Amino acid sequence: MKKIRKAVIPVAGFGTRFLPATKSTPKEMMPLIDKPIIHYIVEEAVKSGIETIIFVTGRHKRAIEDYFDYYPELEQVLIKSGKEKEIEMLRQISNMAEFVYIRQKQQLGLGHAVLTAANLVGDEPFAVLLGDEIIKNDEKPGIKQLIDIYYQFGKSVIGTMEVSKEDVSKYGIVAGKEVMNGIKLIESLVEKPSVEEAPSTTAITGRYVLTPNIFDAL
Repeated sequence: MKKIRKAVIPVAGFGTRFLPATKSTPKEMMPLIDKPIIHYIVEEAVKSGIETIIFVTGRHKRAIEDYFDYYPELEQVLIKSGKEKEIEMLRQISNMAEFVYIRQKQQLGLGHAVLTAANLVGDEPFAVLLGDEIIKNDEKPGIKQLIDIYYQFGKSVIGTMEVSKEDVSKYGIVAGKEVMNGIKLIESLVEKPSVEEAPSTTAITGRYVLTPNIFDAL
């Protein structure tokens, strides 16, 4: 079984729900405490054994590329100020993983964004992490939990969570039969159903482990 080494992070969306802040700042770069949201997503992937991060980006997301790149001019200023710890911190951000960028020329949905990365992913399983969903677990990161399940079953895995019945229309909802404690075989999936039509209250979160067969389906 091939090791999961790559993660696709789609970040091409306009972030219209966060306007006007996202008119000039990508939603993924909005700060949470002292780091932008996207930093937490990348940390989760790296702590889960991911080596290559593939950002599916757009022309208005240059700030994400700059954040994970070296900044020699800033480093020179910090050197003159004797701020060695700050320099080390900046270098650690840039060296977290191998970062690759590909543009989604048209925003045609999540499936299209994943398909855009097909040539970079190649013929191997990979992770997908959405840039607006933070899962905090220091003991076992969210995507690592799915990776371990993939190694156990050799099949694509979707992360889920339970939501209230009133909130099912906000999510993709799945139904299936339990094969092990906390693990279900998906039998149906519906995007943002009404309360009456929802097959369950099990909602899809922004974490996936997919086999390369997904590209043929897309």
